[in-house]
Amino acid sequence: MVFQLSRELILFPDPRHAESDGLLAVGGDLRPERLLAAYRRGIYPWYSDDYPILWWCPDPRFVLFPEELRVSHSLKKLLHKGTFRVTVNSAFRQVIKACAKVPRRGQEGTWITADMVDAYTELNKRGHAVSVEAWQGNELAGGLYGVVIGKCFFGESMFAWEPNASKVAFVKFVELLTAQRFRIIDCQMRTEHLERFGGQFIPLKRFLEIVGRGCDEPPTEWPEDI
Repeated sequence: MVFQLSRELILFPDPRHAESDGLLAVGGDLRPERLLAAYRRGIYPWYSDDYPILWWCPDPRFVLFPEELRVSHSLKKLLHKGTFRVTVNSAFRQVIKACAKVPRRGQEGTWITADMVDAYTELNKRGHAVSVEAWQGNELAGGLYGVVIGKCFFGESMFAWEPNASKVAFVKFVELLTAQRFRIIDCQMRTEHLERFGGQFIPLKRFLEIVGRGCDEPPTEWPEDI
């Protein structure tokens, strides 16, 4: 069943009532309080300019446990070379706009609308969204961004202008999350790319239990360089 959300009240239905494709609700808005309430319940927005705001919570959920990260031999060699310098939160808006622009196979346009850019930039200002940048010299070569609540990271998107730049940024960031004792990385949707890093499906019930505990843990102080 798909629920209609109020623009005034910040209320979400039980995520276990989502449709088989994960669609749970429609409507509402993207103010920070609603976004944080959604992510705490395992719900995220995904839509395009042609549609109203759509809210999703698929079951099973594709996730990565930071301590189970798998890195290929070739990528390890690239990491040791130090080809890219990796930073945190040094160019959030630049990263999210790049994620919106990068071409994706089998996808026309982008779900990262102008409203989404503004909403997640505001979350970043409030300490609940983070960007990771891979630099080659002074040029942004790749990166990723997502939402952070407590010890849970909810990945949103990544991009690369240079080969392997986003992979390096991702590995360095996951290693940081492991050191910070993060409980889970929500990948939302399965991709072969993330599966090679160790991504896996888990039942929604288990996902919600982990997120319920992890979101209540203390916030993280991010270093500038990793």
